[in-house]
Amino acid sequence: MEVHISPSWKSLLSEEFEKPYFKSLTDFVKKEYKEHTCYPKGKDIFAAFDQCPIDKLKVVLLGQDPYHGEGQANGLSFSVNEGIAHPPSLVNIFKEIQEDINVPYPESGNLSRWAQQGVLLLNATLTVRANQAGSHQHQGWETFTDTVIKLVSDNCQGVVFLLWGGFAKKKTSLIDTKKHCVLTSGHPSPLSANRGYWFGNKHFSQANAYLSSVGKEIIDWK
Repeated sequence: MEVHISPSWKSLLSEEFEKPYFKSLTDFVKKEYKEHTCYPKGKDIFAAFDQCPIDKLKVVLLGQDPYHGEGQANGLSFSVNEGIAHPPSLVNIFKEIQEDINVPYPESGNLSRWAQQGVLLLNATLTVRANQAGSHQHQGWETFTDTVIKLVSDNCQGVVFLLWGGFAKKKTSLIDTKKHCVLTSGHPSPLSANRGYWFGNKHFSQANAYLSSVGKEIIDWK
């Protein structure tokens, strides 16, 4: 598996890449990509790390699984490629941003513009088989991404963690809440959002208020 990953992450994760579980995971992923259609493209599996070096990181936004529809996943959580219709969760994210900080709803669902400002758009599982949600869970990705969250907590200061939904909230135990800001709410998926657990969380203005308070440049969420 060819890894496109920024040097700052490569050195921090080098030990992890050598562990037996990661070698087994790599073998599994290679086999899946050879035998089935999988997403994202191989070169984009580590896009979150490639586009947001750890020395620039300000926000971690945790998703669960890549999108499993054709052409959607681009290696960044909640993000889709240019020209792809916005999935329901992303629609609700953009609606909340519109409400929270009064910016217009964007045309593009590609969140690279956030990643390049220091938002680590991390999925707990980095790959998926086409049209089969959750098909690459419990193969080692979660061990890897839990380690990533812990490394960010240990090695960085004043990071905002956005944890949406029950799955993401459980990751709070990996984070030193004395030195970071953890914001939790319901998931932006319609199921949760329509029950009143998402809209009005004001996470985007809160994240920027915290970043300002620790002397960091805010994120332009447009």
